[in-house]
Amino acid sequence: MVELVVASGKGGTGKTSIVGSLAYLAKKLILVDCDVDAANLHILLRHKIINENSFSTSHCSQINQDACTSCGTCHDLCRYSAISQVNDPISPGEYLYKIDKMACEGCGLCYHACPEKAITFTPVISGQWFISESEFGPFLHGRLGTAQANSGRLVSLLRREAVALSQRDKSDLIIIDGPPGIGCPVIASITGASFLLVVTEPSRSAIHDLTRLVELAGHFNLQMAICINKHDINSKLTEEIDSFADERNIPVIGKLLFDPGFVEAQVKGTPYFLNASEENKNNLLKMWTWLSGKINDSPKQLPGKFAV
Repeated sequence: MVELVVASGKGGTGKTSIVGSLAYLAKKLILVDCDVDAANLHILLRHKIINENSFSTSHCSQINQDACTSCGTCHDLCRYSAISQVNDPISPGEYLYKIDKMACEGCGLCYHACPEKAITFTPVISGQWFISESEFGPFLHGRLGTAQANSGRLVSLLRREAVALSQRDKSDLIIIDGPPGIGCPVIASITGASFLLVVTEPSRSAIHDLTRLVELAGHFNLQMAICINKHDINSKLTEEIDSFADERNIPVIGKLLFDPGFVEAQVKGTPYFLNASEENKNNLLKMWTWLSGKINDSPKQLPGKFAV
């Protein structure tokens, strides 16, 4: 089993559209959208959710007012200022203590310190994750809740479930639509992966973020290649990306022209390949031929570990 991660240091480079096109060309595979903070691969794939699950890795404290004696211990100990003192609407001149769920970090100190055991410590539903059926095979995706943390752990969960499906279905290929940037969810997406395709564009911010992502991938000793989308909008910066890749012996396996078909595909909810210009179709085919050769040469084994 081979995991191909498609990622970009900068958002908006066309990464997800390219993932949809690779899925169309591969035909049979397992797809994973690891951009759980802003998942959008589902827009390009006709799919049906067959399994929905809750995701929880944190807790939140809550005060039982009937048992609370308003001693203020929790308020004094909370270093996140999540517990506030408010006037008791029933007994003027007395106070109540309330916990702001959005400010609570789930450390549990107040729960353990309360002398009256008046604080409960319950799991927080941080998001959902789904297994869907698509025309190309199983499709796993997630959605992190507003202001919820632990996106990296949700990414790792999706990858583990994808590996389990690959064992069950005897699928040799998993394509991962990775999140932008170099943070925790990106690290969780690429750790232990087989190959990384970096999608970039000829803009100053994209080159800056490309450099950071390549450095991160180098830390994990990942094989990688580069695709330059919209390469024709700035030939000078495209040449700069080519030079950057040459210096680091990273192959540039694809250069796509600026194409309104990217937007048309999103509106229609279809893979970009079906709306691409003829030149971009040829470029995508060449890129997939190169990648599939790399995939076929890779050892078929499970990833050694996942980041958490």
